[in-house]
Amino acid sequence: MKPVQTFSVVPSLPPQIEALRELAFNLHWCWSHDSIELFRRLDRSLWESVGHNPVLLLGSIEQEKLETAAKDDAFLAHLLRVSAHLQAYMGDEHSWFKRTCGEHKDKPLVAYFSAEFGITECLSIFAGGLGILAGDHLKSASDLGLPLVGVGLLYQQGYFKQYLNQAGWQQEAYDDNDFENLPISPAIGPDGKTVVIQVNLAGHAVYAQVWRVQVGRVPLYLLDTNIPQNARPEDRDITDQLYGGDKEMRIRQEMILGIGGYRALQALGLHPTVYHMNEGHSAFLGLEHVLQLMRQYKLTLMEARELASASLVFTTHTPVEAGHDYFPPDLIDRYLGDTTRQLGISQADFMAIGRTRTIGDFCMTVLALRLASRANGVSKLHGDVSRRMWQWLWPDLPLEEVPIGHVTNGVHFRSWISLEMNQLYDRYLGPNWREEPANSDVWSRAYSIPAEELWRTHQRRRERLVSWARNRVRDQRIRRGAPQAEIEAADEVLDPDALTIGFARRFATYKRATLILRDMPRLKRMLLDKERPLQIIFAGKAHPKDDAGKEFIRQITQLSRDSELRGRVVFLENYDVAVARYLVQGVDVWMNTPLRPMEASGTSGMKAAANGVLNLSTLDGWWDEVWQDPENDHKIGWAIGNGESYTDQDYQDQVEAEALYDLLEHDVIPTFYDRGSDRTPRRWVERMKTCIGSLCHFVNTHRMVSDYMCGYYSKAHGQFRRLEADQAQRARKLAADLARIRREWGNVQIEAIEESPAAALSVATSLQVTARVHLGALTPEDVQVELYSGRVDVRGEIVGGSGVAMQPEGRPDSGTYRYHGEVKLMQSGRHGFTIRVRPNHPDLASPFVPGLIRWADMARIEAAVAR
Repeated sequence: MKPVQTFSVVPSLPPQIEALRELAFNLHWCWSHDSIELFRRLDRSLWESVGHNPVLLLGSIEQEKLETAAKDDAFLAHLLRVSAHLQAYMGDEHSWFKRTCGEHKDKPLVAYFSAEFGITECLSIFAGGLGILAGDHLKSASDLGLPLVGVGLLYQQGYFKQYLNQAGWQQEAYDDNDFENLPISPAIGPDGKTVVIQVNLAGHAVYAQVWRVQVGRVPLYLLDTNIPQNARPEDRDITDQLYGGDKEMRIRQEMILGIGGYRALQALGLHPTVYHMNEGHSAFLGLEHVLQLMRQYKLTLMEARELASASLVFTTHTPVEAGHDYFPPDLIDRYLGDTTRQLGISQADFMAIGRTRTIGDFCMTVLALRLASRANGVSKLHGDVSRRMWQWLWPDLPLEEVPIGHVTNGVHFRSWISLEMNQLYDRYLGPNWREEPANSDVWSRAYSIPAEELWRTHQRRRERLVSWARNRVRDQRIRRGAPQAEIEAADEVLDPDALTIGFARRFATYKRATLILRDMPRLKRMLLDKERPLQIIFAGKAHPKDDAGKEFIRQITQLSRDSELRGRVVFLENYDVAVARYLVQGVDVWMNTPLRPMEASGTSGMKAAANGVLNLSTLDGWWDEVWQDPENDHKIGWAIGNGESYTDQDYQDQVEAEALYDLLEHDVIPTFYDRGSDRTPRRWVERMKTCIGSLCHFVNTHRMVSDYMCGYYSKAHGQFRRLEADQAQRARKLAADLARIRREWGNVQIEAIEESPAAALSVATSLQVTARVHLGALTPEDVQVELYSGRVDVRGEIVGGSGVAMQPEGRPDSGTYRYHGEVKLMQSGRHGFTIRVRPNHPDLASPFVPGLIRWADMARIEAAVAR
């Protein structure tokens, strides 16, 4: 029965505790132990049952308890302290951004677009690591005082809730988010009205309401299509489920995110100078940005594209080409046909913007790479993989010069470090670990923490994890209707004193959750060792359509029900932020076994390391990067294998499973149980200290976000402002100059090498080369001629080469110039050189323009000499 009228019921808070409402609606509480404890003390059991949601807590709690709290001096003092802290935080005039960038009037505004945001467990709009990273990005941007806003989608159901049936097979349940009881509120525009935007989808208008989530100092704007203005159910369902539906649903969601998100910011009166696309889901915003600039400044498509490109930053997370979003031509034509016409190009030209070499469909990542002036992977190794994967976009460019950099991911420490470790760090590191977590000097003090105190702190967290896991297992068994004896046995699973390994992540097959199960007799010997027992806690979700991942879960679940193992293996259902937090704070070892190089970065192990938990991982993602650092002397954890890759995956699995067992039997387990008279495993604790002291300054999002600010955002902002000035005059000139260079590029030739080195040169001497270069109608100001040199490998290829600018000498002869260059030789061996020409322009974001590079052709040069 539909109501004739709807209305909202809001909590009735006594005046003395009215400040709780403001605290509840600013998600700063989710990384403040003191704030969480404030809400928890109102009703501890209710806090758990409402999923750590303070808005729902205040709306569900008995009024009598609120009245009691309003008269409790201790509670009021706690409330005053937390409220004052939030006010001071929001008004802080000494943030990192202000200290670093000063009080410039022309500050950048960064818009950070992501399909998911994992900020806290009660706001279910995320699926996994991508969302958690995005949430941590916003939190650190808030802490650092960056002028940044987030843009995403408000999913009615979000990602699924996981439960297992009797056979151990994953089942999915979708619960509706109750927006009225979430820490969100309608976004209000400059006119004082709720913001609703419109996007044309396949010939008809779809509307989306904009909601606001306050994440500390940073606003996050979320779009919701489940509103009355959309008469068609299929339009209301666009923001129903995260990563649900078919390709048509995906393109509809991504148009709402990219195009709708861009329009939402305009409607809010916000005009970012930098747009950061976190993965390719939001890449359509680049097209909307181009159209907006065409209209605003009366620019041509190419002029607007150069201007828009300056402000676009793109981060790719997927190291497999097939894992990116692709749309067939008919969908692109149906949904983007209107955009194509507004851009003034044909459908074939539009498809070419996003088409790959191997897949004929339109790829969102290719679109983002072609539009953005700056792009990056999310670890050093992933940067290498991404350059190799997308090198074809920059034909003839050496792999190492492909303009895709890397910014290694991090985690927001205050969201993941336990209260006990928080207090320990305060005591021995001082408060700066919270304010300046990227400062290595602060973390070097970890070596002064007494071994006994660090170990006792960690033991308390393991004991708490075991107690919590037992309750969780009991609830799981009750839900699936297990026998009473099995339910009661849940109180005996896990040992609070045993070496505990954690494995929790998305159950994609490449993460190889079952690698440790490959030799069960050998594993069982370790699990059942009476003197030195081992236990493993697993958690994670498989994608609803990934039956292979679900099979991994089934295998682990069956093992966990093996009575012989006596609760040494546990699978925790419905992996979420709360489960992750208990695990990374309480296990002894964090195990990660991805198939190299499939893990772009990985951040769960970083959360564990921040709590002094040691990593045991294959050399992939971030772990490969830190493991190669000689300063830590490999005492930060353990590496499974040496980073080798084999063509036979079964053989790869066998080799790395053997390496994993060897590490456990001969190093990990003996080190953990090597105790003195005080029962403290001192060698283990020394590794914990090295882990904290060597890694924490690097694996945090404060470092990551400051890297983005200094290496990407500030440069994009500055370039956009230069091109935009004076009605975009420099953008017009850049587009005109590039068009002229493209027209003339066919005439550019390296005609001859006039002066070349002898067959042998000594170290510390200079390689000197003179070449004749024909530029046609171009001038030396239009191009950069470079002497490119480096070591030569066994195939006769220059490896690790670099280019040095050559200088024109004398006067031109019919468009031909004489160039001279030299480079100092600092290492012996077989070396080689060549000459190349590329465009040169003061307003280019990257020195390399796709398709515009000319290398010396020895066959052509020799033929010219012969003539």
